[in-house]
Amino acid sequence: MATGTANPENVYGDVSAGSLPSGFKVCLSLPDFLMLTDWVFGGLVWILVASTRIPDPLTQGWVMFVSVFCFVITSILFFLYLVGAHGGKASWTSLDAFYHSIAALFYLSAAVLQAYVTVVNGYHPIQDYKTYGENVAAVVFAYVATLSYVIHALFSLIRWKRAG
Repeated sequence: MATGTANPENVYGDVSAGSLPSGFKVCLSLPDFLMLTDWVFGGLVWILVASTRIPDPLTQGWVMFVSVFCFVITSILFFLYLVGAHGGKASWTSLDAFYHSIAALFYLSAAVLQAYVTVVNGYHPIQDYKTYGENVAAVVFAYVATLSYVIHALFSLIRWKRAG
């Protein structure tokens, strides 16, 4: 291989053997680094929706469920990867790919519902602008979290395919 060229096997982190990293290597491989962005943007959605008045409890209840559920599960998985609880077993790559694919679908549904509630309720002179702004910010961060989970799911599926 010529000097200065990138090794295509390392583009997705250490996926050549399909193994999950452990320790602080979790923060260095691309699919696992995305757990931090999943966590941050998901947490922002959770905080923003929780801080607003809830005009549609059923719809925004789903948004809260998705954001809290994904926040907790992502935190647990990140901690387990950090301490190396997976032990290099291939079943963990399947779990990782499955969870992030489901989380991406959940977040897409939550982002669409949050956008729907924000558009339907809109800004009214009776409602303060702060609540409307928080709902708009929740929509933006829900879509960013969706994008983060989709990218993570794609890289996890590539790692899972290579592990198989």
